[in-house]
Formats: sequence, structure tokens, C-alpha cells
Amino acid sequence: MNTALATDDVIDSIAQIEMHRQTMAKESDAPAAGAESLRKLHELLEHERSAQQANKAGASHPLNIQVIANEIERIKYLTGMTSPRQTSFKPNPQQHPAVRPNPPHNPDRSNLRRTMGRRGDR
Repeated sequence: MNTALATDDVIDSIAQIEMHRQTMAKESDAPAAGAESLRKLHELLEHERSAQQANKAGASHPLNIQVIANEIERIKYLTGMTSPRQTSFKPNPQQHPAVRPNPPHNPDRSNLRRTMGRRGDR
């Protein structure tokens, strides 16, 4: 039952980083707080990856890396660095019709009409 959750120390580290980010965002600059928390999360991610490679017997929980990566994406979204799932979005080509290469056969008539006998400026 414990295999579906990340380990407690990783969850505690993420919570501590998030609390520090929120405090720093209230006191000073929100983008700076996000950048610092991203730096700390990347350090935590590298630590977990090295622990997983060193202990292939399963001492490092494989879900820890996924949880940290999700938190990094969330912080990036909060700070405005990316939009959620920006790279995976592919618009449906049938939803947006292609731009026609030729202009329409009947142009806008309001641009062609002029009043008789006037130049348009007074």
C-alpha cells in the first residue's frame, strides 16, 4: 500500500520548499521565490536520481522522481515560465480551417463605395 506514495522525507522536503516559496513571495518578489524553489527542487531531483542509480535494489522509491518532476512543472506554471502541457497540445486540423491562398471573390463593399460629388474630407 505504501508503494503508491512517495516517501515521507521527499514529501516533507517538497512541503518545506513550498512553504518557504510562499513566505518569500509574500515578503518580497514572487518570481525570485519561484526561481529559488525551482533551484531547490532541481537539487532534490538530482539527489533522488543519484540515489536511485546507486541503489538499484529499490532503496530509493521510483515514484519520488515523478513527484518532484510534477512539483517542478507546477512551480513553473505558477511563476509563468510555461503553460500547462504546452508541448503536448496538438490542435485538430479539422477544428481550424486552413487559410485560403486566394482572397474571397466578393471583397468588402464598404471600402469601395464613395459618396457622389464629395472627396471625403471637409
